[in-house]
Amino acid sequence: MNQNPPVPSLDALIPAEMAKKAENVGVAKANLGPYRMFALAVLAGAFIAMGAVFMTTVTTGAAGELTFGVTKLLGGVSFCLGLILVVVAGAELFTGNNLIVMAWAGGKVSTTLLLRNWIIVYLGNFVGAILTAFGMYLSGQFMFSNGAVGLNALNIAGAKTGLAFVPALVLGIFCNALVCLAVWLCMGARSTIDKIAAIIFPISAFVAAGFEHSIANMYFIPVALFIKAGAPDSFWTAIGKTPADYGTITWGNFFVVNLLPVTIGNIIGGALMVGLAYWFIYLRPSWTGRKEKDKSESTLKKA
Repeated sequence: MNQNPPVPSLDALIPAEMAKKAENVGVAKANLGPYRMFALAVLAGAFIAMGAVFMTTVTTGAAGELTFGVTKLLGGVSFCLGLILVVVAGAELFTGNNLIVMAWAGGKVSTTLLLRNWIIVYLGNFVGAILTAFGMYLSGQFMFSNGAVGLNALNIAGAKTGLAFVPALVLGIFCNALVCLAVWLCMGARSTIDKIAAIIFPISAFVAAGFEHSIANMYFIPVALFIKAGAPDSFWTAIGKTPADYGTITWGNFFVVNLLPVTIGNIIGGALMVGLAYWFIYLRPSWTGRKEKDKSESTLKKA
């Protein structure tokens, strides 16, 4: 007797199912081949950088015309492009991959594989983001609107490289808590539209609130460094500034003052506050279950 195949559910997964899916995804990500992993990471770095390009362009000239909050909101919504491309098109993003700790905590991914993924993906993200930054510099896009786009890029980078260690760390924590929550919500999605909708609010929130994302900063600060070092005199005349006005924008400040604390903060916010929290809630073996398993194994040994 023929039976009709089951109709796929369009309902979003519930959190317990999301946790199991996140664990399985973590196993798959950790076991990717190094070349494919690196290539996908380069793509993710470029995708996030394109979100940063969009944000920089959209917010150019908004100061003084729009309120602070509205300007930040526009920047946040436009920046969502980056994670949408990562999740929907497929790429490996260091900050989102902090959720691999859910598979690691359950013993399904070794510490070596976890760190291997984080290191390769972080380096690939850096390559993708900084190549995009250099390409945007070569394009001369910073000269658009009589240099206003470049001025905005310099001001964004100046604010980031002027942060003290603790604020940068804490801003990084809250940033990746929201990024990983966006990725977590996508685990329950059934369609592309679901995923895009799940991404918009957490990502818009972190950008609007001024939180710090290590991979985004691999674009925001280098593009300003390239502009500072190589922009023509006509650019500086147009914006009424000189390179000396941006003394905090240096390669040293990029790596030590910003990228170091922000990366540490991102790991704390993503791996600890989201990944391990949901593993503890949904995937941790219960003490009751563990005791029953130990009792059963003991009985079998005696038999």
